[in-house]
Amino acid sequence: MNFLAHAWLARGGNDAFLYGNMIADGVKGDPGAGWPAEIARGIRHHRRVDAWVDAHAVIREVRARAPRPQRRVVGIALDLVWDHFVARDHADAALIARCYRVLESQGTAPDRLAPMIPVLIEDDWLTRYADFEFTCRAIAGLGRRLSGPNRLAELVPWLRTDYSALERDFLQLWPALNQALSAD
Repeated sequence: MNFLAHAWLARGGNDAFLYGNMIADGVKGDPGAGWPAEIARGIRHHRRVDAWVDAHAVIREVRARAPRPQRRVVGIALDLVWDHFVARDHADAALIARCYRVLESQGTAPDRLAPMIPVLIEDDWLTRYADFEFTCRAIAGLGRRLSGPNRLAELVPWLRTDYSALERDFLQLWPALNQALSAD
């Protein structure tokens, strides 16, 4: 799950909890060691969601279907693909506006995320994830920031080909995840 999916799951919490859920991928180590309590709680919630998703049978099946050279990075791509389906099927303009407001008002994004946050807001990524081609470009762009060959860009043709199966996977995974870990 990526920004939007984590925000959706955390929407029932306060703004600090929501913020922690959105920035967690940029936080290393114990979040209690440098973040206010509610943000740290959000970071921990994000990590529980990621662990739950990574352990789910649907994800194991998707990883097995993915091309072997890209299996190591397929989880990164899936995070954005899940955001695509959330944006497409569960568009919530009020939640997206809240996310942008919270991201702008907190001001202290982790170093790895700090340069990306203003662009995410200005270019309205959370809404634009509904467009699968935008999502594919975001996946390939993320791959340019990783070292070595751009395995994420190499994975994009498979994502397009496997789209219907990925959609079925999401439709199985999303309700179960909401039931298990939505913070309403």
